[in-house]
Amino acid sequence: MDLNLQLTAKSISSLHSRRPRPSLSGLAQITHNLYLSNAVASNNQRLLQSNGVTCIINVTSEVIGSKFPDTEYINIPVADSPCSKLSVYFDMVADKIQLVQKSHGRTLLHCVAGISRSATLCLAYLMKYHHISLLDAHTWLKACRPIIRPNSGFWKQLIEYEDKLFGKTSIKMVMSPLGIIPDIYEKETRGIIPF
Repeated sequence: MDLNLQLTAKSISSLHSRRPRPSLSGLAQITHNLYLSNAVASNNQRLLQSNGVTCIINVTSEVIGSKFPDTEYINIPVADSPCSKLSVYFDMVADKIQLVQKSHGRTLLHCVAGISRSATLCLAYLMKYHHISLLDAHTWLKACRPIIRPNSGFWKQLIEYEDKLFGKTSIKMVMSPLGIIPDIYEKETRGIIPF
């Protein structure tokens, strides 16, 4: 698969024929210049160097990563809580990823598990710089890293961000037996009886 392609609504529609190889451990390549991982992978200097990572964005308040030469570090100290305001960092992080790309570098975005916080920021970046809907961004990201699952508070913030960027939304929050969830998870929660 050519990760140099621009993700557009047209390219997303053909995902099934060019689906990236999913990664649960190590680095999941999202675009030519963006990787997503957990904290463990972010401390593997050989892995980072072999993938050309020049900037690491750590989206945790609890993980302090190793520092490697010639690598820029940014820390976004946000807890993985539905009450956390991650949206205040959407533009800053997306702009930084784009700036690193323009200087021919690559960015690694990570949190503790690479499931919620860093995935949320990846989705914001894909919407802003690849001009795709939140639904299409989620489809793409889930194909690259199947374990992503932003918390409900982050979903609400992503939906508001999509509305700000495009004037419409592709995902909505709905009531389920587990509480308010994005409608893309509605089918899998049917029939669940909460404790």
